[in-house]
Amino acid sequence: MGLMDGKRALVLGVANDHSIAWAIAERFAREGARLAFTYPNEAIEKRLRPLAASVEADLILPCDVTRDEEIEASFAAVRERWGELDAVLHAVAFAPREELKGRFVDTTRSGFQTALDVSAYSLIAVARRAEPMLAARRGALLTLTYFGAEKVIPNYNVMGVAKAALEACVRYLAADLGPQGIRVNAISAGPLRTLSSAGISGFKTMLHHHEERAPLRRNVAPAEVAAAALYLCSELGAGVTGEVLHVDAGYNVIGM
Repeated sequence: MGLMDGKRALVLGVANDHSIAWAIAERFAREGARLAFTYPNEAIEKRLRPLAASVEADLILPCDVTRDEEIEASFAAVRERWGELDAVLHAVAFAPREELKGRFVDTTRSGFQTALDVSAYSLIAVARRAEPMLAARRGALLTLTYFGAEKVIPNYNVMGVAKAALEACVRYLAADLGPQGIRVNAISAGPLRTLSSAGISGFKTMLHHHEERAPLRRNVAPAEVAAAALYLCSELGAGVTGEVLHVDAGYNVIGM
Protein backbone atom coordinates (compact mmCIF):
# COMPACT_ATOMS: atom_id res chain seq x y z
CA MET A 1 0.00 0.00 0.00
CA GLY A 2 1.45 3.36 -1.07
CA LEU A 3 1.56 6.51 1.00
CA MET A 4 -0.67 8.29 -1.54
CA ASP A 5 -3.10 5.53 -2.44
CA GLY A 6 -6.41 7.07 -3.43
CA LYS A 7 -5.04 10.61 -3.35
CA ARG A 8 -5.28 13.15 -6.17
CA ALA A 9 -2.45 15.53 -6.97
CA LEU A 10 -2.23 18.44 -9.40
CA VAL A 11 1.26 19.24 -10.67
CA LEU A 12 2.18 22.61 -12.19
CA GLY A 13 5.64 23.13 -13.64
CA VAL A 14 6.92 19.98 -15.38
CA ALA A 15 9.12 21.23 -18.22
CA ASN A 16 10.80 17.94 -19.17
CA ASP A 17 11.98 14.66 -17.65
CA HIS A 18 14.80 16.47 -15.78
CA SER A 19 12.40 18.73 -13.89
CA ILE A 20 12.24 18.47 -10.12
CA ALA A 21 8.46 18.56 -10.58
CA TRP A 22 8.65 15.44 -12.74
CA ALA A 23 10.72 13.56 -10.15
CA ILE A 24 8.07 14.44 -7.56
CA ALA A 25 5.20 13.46 -9.85
CA GLU A 26 6.81 10.09 -10.57
CA ARG A 27 7.23 9.42 -6.85
CA PHE A 28 3.63 10.39 -6.16
CA ALA A 29 2.50 8.00 -8.90
CA ARG A 30 4.59 5.14 -7.48
CA GLU A 31 2.93 5.74 -4.12
CA GLY A 32 -0.53 5.38 -5.65
CA ALA A 33 -1.58 8.96 -6.47
CA ARG A 34 -3.76 9.90 -9.41
CA LEU A 35 -2.21 12.84 -11.24
CA ALA A 36 -3.17 15.88 -13.28
CA PHE A 37 -0.69 18.21 -15.00
CA THR A 38 -0.70 21.71 -16.46
CA TYR A 39 1.48 23.26 -19.15
CA PRO A 40 2.04 26.94 -20.10
CA ASN A 41 2.63 26.64 -23.85
CA GLU A 42 2.69 24.26 -26.82
CA ALA A 43 6.44 23.55 -26.63
CA ILE A 44 6.17 22.25 -23.08
CA GLU A 45 2.92 20.44 -23.88
CA LYS A 46 4.78 18.32 -26.46
CA ARG A 47 7.34 17.25 -23.86
CA LEU A 48 4.77 16.77 -21.11
CA ARG A 49 2.21 14.57 -22.87
CA PRO A 50 4.36 11.41 -23.16
CA LEU A 51 5.52 11.84 -19.57
CA ALA A 52 1.96 12.23 -18.33
CA ALA A 53 0.90 9.19 -20.35
CA SER A 54 3.62 7.12 -18.67
CA VAL A 55 1.97 7.68 -15.28
CA GLU A 56 -1.56 7.42 -16.70
CA ALA A 57 -2.46 11.00 -15.78
CA ASP A 58 -6.15 11.81 -15.61
CA LEU A 59 -5.83 15.38 -16.93
CA ILE A 60 -3.38 17.50 -18.94
CA LEU A 61 -4.46 21.13 -18.97
CA PRO A 62 -3.22 24.45 -20.38
CA CYS A 63 -2.38 26.99 -17.68
CA ASP A 64 -0.36 30.15 -18.12
CA VAL A 65 -0.10 31.37 -14.51
CA THR A 66 0.12 35.01 -15.64
CA ARG A 67 -3.47 34.74 -16.91
CA ASP A 68 -6.17 34.46 -14.26
CA GLU A 69 -8.70 33.11 -16.72
CA GLU A 70 -6.43 30.15 -17.55
CA ILE A 71 -5.85 29.37 -13.87
CA GLU A 72 -9.61 29.52 -13.31
CA ALA A 73 -10.29 27.25 -16.28
CA SER A 74 -7.74 24.64 -15.28
CA PHE A 75 -9.05 24.43 -11.72
CA ALA A 76 -12.62 24.26 -13.01
CA ALA A 77 -11.62 21.24 -15.10
CA VAL A 78 -9.98 19.59 -12.09
CA ARG A 79 -13.05 20.30 -9.98
CA GLU A 80 -15.33 18.81 -12.63
CA ARG A 81 -13.21 15.65 -12.95
CA TRP A 82 -12.22 15.05 -9.32
CA GLY A 83 -14.20 17.40 -7.10
CA GLU A 84 -11.49 17.35 -4.42
CA LEU A 85 -7.70 17.54 -4.19
CA ASP A 86 -5.17 16.06 -1.79
CA ALA A 87 -2.07 17.87 -3.05
CA VAL A 88 -1.00 20.67 -5.35
CA LEU A 89 2.62 21.04 -6.43
CA HIS A 90 3.54 24.56 -7.56
CA ALA A 91 6.88 24.30 -9.38
CA VAL A 92 6.61 27.47 -11.44
CA ALA A 93 9.30 30.15 -11.70
CA PHE A 94 10.68 32.45 -14.38
CA ALA A 95 12.82 35.52 -14.89
CA PRO A 96 14.06 36.89 -18.21
CA ARG A 97 17.49 35.43 -19.02
CA GLU A 98 19.10 38.87 -19.29
CA GLU A 99 18.19 39.54 -15.63
CA LEU A 100 20.24 36.54 -14.49
CA LYS A 101 23.65 38.02 -15.22
CA GLY A 102 25.59 41.10 -14.25
CA ARG A 103 24.56 43.30 -11.32
CA PHE A 104 21.30 43.04 -9.44
CA VAL A 105 21.16 46.85 -9.25
CA ASP A 106 20.60 46.86 -13.02
CA THR A 107 17.40 44.82 -12.77
CA THR A 108 14.74 46.35 -15.01
CA ARG A 109 11.27 47.21 -13.82
CA SER A 110 9.68 44.83 -16.32
CA GLY A 111 12.09 42.02 -15.38
CA PHE A 112 11.29 42.50 -11.70
CA GLN A 113 7.55 42.47 -12.34
CA THR A 114 7.77 39.33 -14.47
CA ALA A 115 9.87 37.42 -11.95
CA LEU A 116 7.62 38.31 -9.01
CA ASP A 117 4.41 37.66 -10.93
CA VAL A 118 5.35 34.24 -12.30
CA SER A 119 7.46 32.99 -9.40
CA ALA A 120 5.62 34.33 -6.33
CA TYR A 121 2.18 35.79 -7.04
CA SER A 122 1.22 32.66 -8.98
CA LEU A 123 1.33 30.66 -5.73
CA ILE A 124 -1.33 32.96 -4.26
CA ALA A 125 -3.47 32.70 -7.39
CA VAL A 126 -3.19 28.91 -7.36
CA ALA A 127 -3.90 28.67 -3.63
CA ARG A 128 -7.08 30.72 -3.99
CA ARG A 129 -8.50 28.37 -6.64
CA ALA A 130 -7.29 25.22 -4.89
CA GLU A 131 -8.54 26.19 -1.43
CA PRO A 132 -12.05 24.66 -1.50
CA MET A 133 -10.84 21.40 -3.08
CA LEU A 134 -7.89 21.04 -0.70
CA ALA A 135 -10.03 21.92 2.33
CA ALA A 136 -12.37 19.03 1.56
CA ARG A 137 -9.46 16.59 1.97
CA ARG A 138 -7.29 18.57 4.44
CA GLY A 139 -4.69 18.57 1.67
CA ALA A 140 -1.26 20.05 1.06
CA LEU A 141 0.12 22.84 -1.13
CA LEU A 142 3.83 22.56 -1.88
CA THR A 143 6.17 24.91 -3.75
CA LEU A 144 9.86 24.92 -4.67
CA THR A 145 12.38 27.55 -3.61
CA TYR A 146 16.17 27.94 -3.45
CA PHE A 147 18.87 29.18 -1.05
CA GLY A 148 19.22 32.34 -3.15
CA ALA A 149 16.13 33.55 -1.29
CA GLU A 150 18.19 33.72 1.91
CA LYS A 151 21.72 34.58 0.80
CA VAL A 152 23.29 36.30 -2.18
CA ILE A 153 24.06 33.85 -5.00
CA PRO A 154 26.01 35.24 -7.98
CA ASN A 155 23.82 35.75 -11.05
CA TYR A 156 20.65 34.61 -9.27
CA ASN A 157 19.73 38.29 -8.96
CA VAL A 158 16.02 39.08 -9.19
CA MET A 159 15.10 35.41 -8.90
CA GLY A 160 16.51 35.46 -5.37
CA VAL A 161 14.14 38.31 -4.51
CA ALA A 162 11.25 36.44 -6.14
CA LYS A 163 12.04 33.30 -4.15
CA ALA A 164 12.24 35.34 -0.94
CA ALA A 165 8.75 36.65 -1.72
CA LEU A 166 7.62 33.10 -2.45
CA GLU A 167 8.85 31.90 0.97
CA ALA A 168 6.99 34.75 2.67
CA CYS A 169 3.88 33.75 0.73
CA VAL A 170 4.23 30.22 2.10
CA ARG A 171 4.09 31.52 5.66
CA TYR A 172 1.14 33.85 5.08
CA LEU A 173 -0.80 31.20 3.16
CA ALA A 174 -0.09 28.65 5.90
CA ALA A 175 -1.66 31.04 8.41
CA ASP A 176 -4.68 31.75 6.17
CA LEU A 177 -5.41 28.16 5.15
CA GLY A 178 -4.38 26.31 8.29
CA PRO A 179 -7.79 26.63 10.01
CA GLN A 180 -9.22 24.53 7.15
CA GLY A 181 -6.58 21.86 7.65
CA ILE A 182 -4.60 22.85 4.55
CA ARG A 183 -0.82 22.68 4.91
CA VAL A 184 1.47 24.96 2.89
CA ASN A 185 5.21 24.28 2.68
CA ALA A 186 8.25 24.75 0.45
CA ILE A 187 11.31 22.68 -0.39
CA SER A 188 14.62 24.51 -0.82
CA ALA A 189 16.62 22.10 -2.95
CA GLY A 190 20.32 22.26 -3.64
CA PRO A 191 21.39 23.10 -7.21
CA LEU A 192 20.20 20.58 -9.79
CA ARG A 193 20.60 20.43 -13.55
CA THR A 194 17.21 21.52 -14.88
CA LEU A 195 15.89 23.64 -17.73
CA SER A 196 15.60 26.58 -15.32
CA SER A 197 19.14 26.28 -13.98
CA ALA A 198 20.51 26.30 -17.52
CA GLY A 199 19.65 30.00 -17.67
CA ILE A 200 21.88 30.91 -14.70
CA SER A 201 25.37 32.09 -15.64
CA GLY A 202 28.14 30.09 -13.97
CA PHE A 203 25.83 27.25 -12.89
CA LYS A 204 28.54 24.59 -13.28
CA THR A 205 30.74 26.54 -10.88
CA MET A 206 27.83 26.68 -8.45
CA LEU A 207 27.49 22.88 -8.58
CA HIS A 208 31.19 22.35 -7.86
CA HIS A 209 31.19 24.88 -5.03
CA HIS A 210 28.18 23.22 -3.41
CA GLU A 211 29.69 19.75 -3.70
CA GLU A 212 32.97 20.84 -2.11
CA ARG A 213 31.42 22.67 0.84
CA ALA A 214 28.18 20.89 1.75
CA PRO A 215 28.54 18.74 4.89
CA LEU A 216 27.71 15.60 2.89
CA ARG A 217 30.31 16.62 0.27
CA ARG A 218 27.96 16.02 -2.63
CA ASN A 219 25.06 17.48 -4.53
CA VAL A 220 21.56 16.16 -4.07
CA ALA A 221 19.57 14.03 -6.51
CA PRO A 222 16.05 14.73 -7.80
CA ALA A 223 14.86 11.54 -6.11
CA GLU A 224 15.89 12.96 -2.73
CA VAL A 225 13.83 16.08 -3.33
CA ALA A 226 10.92 13.88 -4.41
CA ALA A 227 11.16 11.88 -1.17
CA ALA A 228 10.92 15.11 0.83
CA ALA A 229 7.90 16.15 -1.21
CA LEU A 230 6.25 12.81 -0.46
CA TYR A 231 6.82 13.42 3.25
CA LEU A 232 5.28 16.91 3.11
CA CYS A 233 2.28 15.90 0.99
CA SER A 234 1.42 12.62 2.73
CA GLU A 235 0.25 11.75 6.21
CA LEU A 236 3.90 11.66 7.30
CA GLY A 237 3.92 15.46 7.27
CA ALA A 238 0.45 15.96 8.72
CA GLY A 239 1.75 18.25 11.49
CA VAL A 240 4.01 20.41 9.31
CA THR A 241 3.03 23.72 7.73
CA GLY A 242 4.60 27.09 6.93
CA GLU A 243 8.05 25.50 6.64
CA VAL A 244 10.92 25.73 4.18
CA LEU A 245 12.58 22.31 4.19
CA HIS A 246 16.18 22.34 2.93
CA VAL A 247 17.19 19.33 0.85
CA ASP A 248 20.71 20.45 -0.01
CA ALA A 249 23.16 18.02 1.62
CA GLY A 250 23.38 20.49 4.50
CA TYR A 251 24.88 23.37 2.50
CA ASN A 252 22.61 25.96 4.15
CA VAL A 253 24.13 25.40 7.62
CA ILE A 254 27.68 26.34 6.59
CA GLY A 255 28.86 29.84 7.42
CA MET A 256 32.51 29.63 6.41
